[in-house]
Amino acid sequence: MCGIFGIVVGDTGDWTYPIIIKSVHDLFLLSQKRGRDASGIALSTPDSILVQKVPKPASYLLRTKEYRELLKFSANGSCSLLPVTVVGHTRMETDGCSEVKDNNQPIIADGLVGLHNGIVVNQNILWRNNPKLERKYQVDSEIIFRLLNNYCVNGFSLIEATQKMFQKIEGMASIATLFSEYNSLLLATNNGSLYQGKSSLNDVFLFASEESILKKLLQKKYLQKLTPHLAVKQIPAGEGLLVNLNDCSGEKFSLFQNKKYASRETKLVPPRAIEEVVVPNIESNSPNKRNVPSESRITSDALVYDPAKYFNMHRCTKCVLPATFPFIEFDAQGECNYCRAYQQHEVLGRENLEKTVAPYRRSGGRPDCIIGVSGGRDSIYALHYVKTVLKMNPLAYTYDWGMVTDMARRNISRICGKLGVEHILVSADIKKKREYVRKNVSAWLKRPSLGVIPLFMAGDKQYFYYAQKLKKETGVDLVILGENMYERTNFKTGFAGVKPTYDKNHVYTLDLQGKVRLILFYAKQYLLNHSYINSSLLDTLVAFGCYYLMDRAYLNIYNYIPWQESEVITTIRNEYDWELTEDTESTWRIGDGTAAFYNYIYLMVAGFTENDAFFSNLIREGAISRENGLIRAIEENRPRYPTMKWYLDTIQLDMSLEQVLEVIRKIPQFTGK
Repeated sequence: MCGIFGIVVGDTGDWTYPIIIKSVHDLFLLSQKRGRDASGIALSTPDSILVQKVPKPASYLLRTKEYRELLKFSANGSCSLLPVTVVGHTRMETDGCSEVKDNNQPIIADGLVGLHNGIVVNQNILWRNNPKLERKYQVDSEIIFRLLNNYCVNGFSLIEATQKMFQKIEGMASIATLFSEYNSLLLATNNGSLYQGKSSLNDVFLFASEESILKKLLQKKYLQKLTPHLAVKQIPAGEGLLVNLNDCSGEKFSLFQNKKYASRETKLVPPRAIEEVVVPNIESNSPNKRNVPSESRITSDALVYDPAKYFNMHRCTKCVLPATFPFIEFDAQGECNYCRAYQQHEVLGRENLEKTVAPYRRSGGRPDCIIGVSGGRDSIYALHYVKTVLKMNPLAYTYDWGMVTDMARRNISRICGKLGVEHILVSADIKKKREYVRKNVSAWLKRPSLGVIPLFMAGDKQYFYYAQKLKKETGVDLVILGENMYERTNFKTGFAGVKPTYDKNHVYTLDLQGKVRLILFYAKQYLLNHSYINSSLLDTLVAFGCYYLMDRAYLNIYNYIPWQESEVITTIRNEYDWELTEDTESTWRIGDGTAAFYNYIYLMVAGFTENDAFFSNLIREGAISRENGLIRAIEENRPRYPTMKWYLDTIQLDMSLEQVLEVIRKIPQFTGK
């Protein structure tokens, strides 16, 4: 889930030194949206492959003296050292801490230098099954290049070695590889997140993780006269390309069809040297660098979860909402107003769905829809349905704001890799986003208010902005979401004094009066607690605009097909080995790093969580019984202490988990209106 890109200029190319440098510079900046945790570059000339990487965004790397020195491969401004190849990587950290230099990319694995976009989800199994391979780093990408190099050393051609490697790994993988012994650039992808720009004159070759990146580069004025014969097209899922570094010619091959290819690869004599150029004295990109809090142990008896306490709360006789739920009222029979006002969810059906998507279908394997994928159960199933049942060709889209867990990222990688679905990741400036969360959580702990808790999640609301932007970049007009209509959590704004509203098409919505009331509530909270007035303020205002003011035109798949929990979970578990977490029996919200923390607050102060609202809706729909809903709510409301600790460590709050829990315990209990 990173950005990879590169330029190959053959020995007859007419791209000058300044043009190549400028193009690499722009490719770095265009690819930075896919990852800001680290960046790296590899420069290949006839004599050597030089590698440089830093635990910083590309915008930082481009300003270093060492980067500028690395690219001074021509003294007079013309490329006297042709052919030349430059490849780059912008990383979003998953496995392997980015502050450890060797975990970043390009990865040097003996006789090759590799770049990887995606996640290998079975890396531990592969290491165990290949004990002779030496593991030097913690990053999952290493196994790709160790296997690839091992197959080459054992006599397989580059194409054969690539096929064998891809048949071993699980998860999403798009790679670019340079070799010390071969004058070739290897490109391969199992999900189609790789695009090439090939000149018909065979003088230059470009590649990047997204089509829009290459198209934006080619629109630059300085390239207008140099690229009239250059066309951008996708390297399809399940295909590879071996590019000759001398003449930029390419040899296509299948990753999964074991047939003979007339490979023209020849070994270099002597082999190119691979050398890493270190950027010295670089500081960590971690905000507020300090010691990570030690493991907290929940020792106070007052913090121990007591199911009986919540089981015996005064609740609705039809659903499981307690008397502390905002704006709740009970009639003489003990039934709540939410049950009385509830409208059954209308499912429009498969036939109507087919009619709705029909105008958007495209031929020739071109993308015909964008589908939002968070890594959670509902979005994963929605992607499965769109690809395998509707037989559409979706682009998977994720906005990562820093609280998408590694487990959620692995689950996205699993399905995109298996289905061969291109994945477009937009990564926020995660360092800043987590800093904003830390500041707002710190402010909240000084003066807790249940109505302000949604402020912790303000950073993810730009999701809708980037979805609309992606529509324009790709020319794909249909956005599909897997929005579970039973996940209505009106109580979050209810604690801010906003009465619930019902919208049959959206889970989260407010009328004009509600929006005004919400703004006034937050304005008051900011005046009462000046700690909220910090560097996150502009980001919060933008988030409000994206969420409540921006047009959110999309198709919700669950308005057309029934959401059936057992069907969803069974499918994604059996088909894609969808990963679960160890600290809860629930399958909901487990890929969201924030949910465990805010649900704990709601539970301790008001006696319920999102689970109570969710199961109450399922009861009203007749999907589960009240008895089953109550039992599940009590069980799945158990505090998830490991995930809460991860959350506080990730935002680097200057309090231990136990200290934070003590603050929450002392908040006066909410007794309802």
